[in-house]
Amino acid sequence: MGRDNRIYMEVSALPENVGIVRMAVAALAAQAPFTVPDVEEIKVAVSEAVTNAIRHGYKAGPGRVRISAALDDAVLEVLVEDEGVGMEDVAEARRAAASGEDPERLGLGFTFMESLMDGVEVESAPGRGTRVRMWKAIPREGAQGPVRDGPRG
Repeated sequence: MGRDNRIYMEVSALPENVGIVRMAVAALAAQAPFTVPDVEEIKVAVSEAVTNAIRHGYKAGPGRVRISAALDDAVLEVLVEDEGVGMEDVAEARRAAASGEDPERLGLGFTFMESLMDGVEVESAPGRGTRVRMWKAIPREGAQGPVRDGPRG
């Protein structure tokens, strides 16, 4: 099919912008043969990544979150980046219930992202921000039903 479409956004680190990003990435995903449940899963994963950037990346004040999403014939890839406080221990942050400071929060953001997307990579360092890369393979019909390709190289 030769599909190659991309979007780039930079939003203020405000909770009210989560929905804007979520809908923009969903609109891009809807151009592929994802099912409605697939698109809903993508929306939840994107919401979690952007919410984490806002809530945990910019504890001390205002900031910006950069989002890019790319769609081709094989995969939808989403990057969410902040220049916030960063994380010292990414593995610990990815552990379920790791949000720590707020007992009202479940700390399941990374768990949701990992269960809803085909892959999630996280890069972070204290004082240097965080980069979350997520991807979901485009379903294609095969002899045994839907087949999902892996992420782009």
